[in-house]
Amino acid sequence: MMSGNVEVVVVGGGYGGVMAANRLARHDGVSVTLINRRPDFVERIRLHQLVTGSDDAVEGFGAVLGGDVRLVVDAVTRIDAAERTVTLAGGGTLAYDYLVYAVGSGAADPGVPGAAEFAHSVSDLEGAERLRPALAATPATAPVTVVGGGPTGIETAAELAEQGRAVTLVCGAELGPYLHARGRRAVARRLAALGVTVVEGRRARVTEVTPDAVRLDDGRELPSALTIWTAGFRVPDLAARSGLRTDAEGRLLTDATLTSLDDVRIVAAGDAAAMTDRPFRMSCQAAVQLGSGAANTILRRVAGRAPSPVRLLFAGQCVSLGRDEAVAQIAYLNDRPNALRVSGRAGAKVKELACRLPIDQLASGARKATSR
Repeated sequence: MMSGNVEVVVVGGGYGGVMAANRLARHDGVSVTLINRRPDFVERIRLHQLVTGSDDAVEGFGAVLGGDVRLVVDAVTRIDAAERTVTLAGGGTLAYDYLVYAVGSGAADPGVPGAAEFAHSVSDLEGAERLRPALAATPATAPVTVVGGGPTGIETAAELAEQGRAVTLVCGAELGPYLHARGRRAVARRLAALGVTVVEGRRARVTEVTPDAVRLDDGRELPSALTIWTAGFRVPDLAARSGLRTDAEGRLLTDATLTSLDDVRIVAAGDAAAMTDRPFRMSCQAAVQLGSGAANTILRRVAGRAPSPVRLLFAGQCVSLGRDEAVAQIAYLNDRPNALRVSGRAGAKVKELACRLPIDQLASGARKATSR
């Protein structure tokens, strides 16, 4: 058990980091500093809406972060586990007793010729903000290609098609690989109704992106005045650069209590965490649970108690299909999808509730982490 004030630094202000910070700051004797490179909280699950103008995809930290949490707008360039300090890009260091590693994830390097130069991203705020004016400058009748058959790709394609764009969605092997076959068929029907051309199959893999086309593995060339790449995510290399063990994707390796395999003072949350024996899907749904779990691990250690393994429970996956329809795929608690789903307008209501729920959870935590 530690005596005196405990200093906790949270690196990253996404869903997991904010959840952890609020939960920790509620406790006497715990001081929390959250470091985030942006001055606002990003609703990542709404970035496709930012592109078309139906939402700005940001919330002020004042709405979701407790008043007892100190916010530092900066980036961490290195974690010194031995000295228990972090180095800031803006200069100087901050010391900690415990650190929450919640750096999140962003757009992956496609590794395909021409993609870095000619394809846009909607996987992070900066990419979405660059894409919006590029879309506005593209003639309404010009062909648009979205690469990636996961939720981000499907939602982006549907959002654009609903605005009258001529959209082709290149999925690679399969449309909506997470979805149950029934949910996948419901998504395909809605995309067809919106006029989206879906390209999938073993050889529907993009091999090159040019300024005005997308080339596929089977030799086809799809005309594309604007190409949007949504396939894959990457995590920052901060853990690896700091000498901490990571998995092949660069996620910090932890045990079942979210504690780093290298240092009991470092606990992870969100997309940048990887439990060695309990792999989980990168998602907002996981991040809020991991943020809470990371805080509980630290609080138990501060109290001199052994932390408990974190158990993740999943409800499924919601995929919006324009503003008025969605498919809410129901899953077993272990994140295995089943045949149940809610589609159409009812699905859209479920999807909106799913988007609002984590914000409401963070806002509730913020109120509890603000001294009266």
